[in-house]
Amino acid sequence: MKYIGAHVSASGGVENAPLNACEIGATAFAFFTKNQRQWAAKPLTEKNIKEFKENMEKCGFTPKQVLPHNSYLTNLGHPEEDKLEKSRNSFIDELERCHQLGLIYLNFHPGSHLKKISEEESLDRVAESINIAHKAVPEVITVIENTAGQGTNLGYKFEHLAHIIDKVEDKSRVAVCIDTCHSFTAGYDLSTEEGFKEVFDQFAKIVGFEYLKGMHINDSKKELGSKVDRHHNLGEGFIGWDAFRFIMEDSRFAGIPLVLETPDQDKWAEEISQLKAMVK
Repeated sequence: MKYIGAHVSASGGVENAPLNACEIGATAFAFFTKNQRQWAAKPLTEKNIKEFKENMEKCGFTPKQVLPHNSYLTNLGHPEEDKLEKSRNSFIDELERCHQLGLIYLNFHPGSHLKKISEEESLDRVAESINIAHKAVPEVITVIENTAGQGTNLGYKFEHLAHIIDKVEDKSRVAVCIDTCHSFTAGYDLSTEEGFKEVFDQFAKIVGFEYLKGMHINDSKKELGSKVDRHHNLGEGFIGWDAFRFIMEDSRFAGIPLVLETPDQDKWAEEISQLKAMVK
């Protein structure tokens, strides 16, 4: 089964996210559990939690079809102790929100070294942050998203993901999300059948498909290896439709949320329908 959807709005309350996903024919969705541009947020109310769970059931969603996204402010590899602590506290708060909503995943960008420490030191801090968060909040799986490698961002190589996983104590609670646009602009060519096969052969060897718990399905406005993160609607960028057909036809990508983050939201229902039609 392929779970296909988009990153939908939770405006007016998290309980609206499942309904917004339903409206576009989604069988998966992502959302922010709080404002992604602010550190502080009001706690979820009993009403928020109750109605979210009711709407999940009403729309036929299970927790494994939902990939909540962490705040963009968080940097779990931050080189400065006070800001690292702030990021860790925010991350723990978001994990707690997911736990309250009965969800099992929290997707996040690993962080940045900001040219103040080495990549390896920063990656070690990410793993340490995950270990701290796991001790603070039970059950929720922390899902590391690969990045385009823009600026000083970590996670643009499969080796970075493997490094973090290796240092996480509870490996049953760490996973990865592969963003197709990020992969492409980081230098992984998904646009041809040969390239797609080679990339995911590498992924299988370096990380392992057992850790793949979600994907972000995006075309790219920028060229292969540009290290610039600019999403495009499917078939309109440098990746092209073939890569998304390969994903839909490949059983290794079944049973996980496959989530659109393409810029023209008016096309989401059509893109979801097109992807569904490709599933064998």
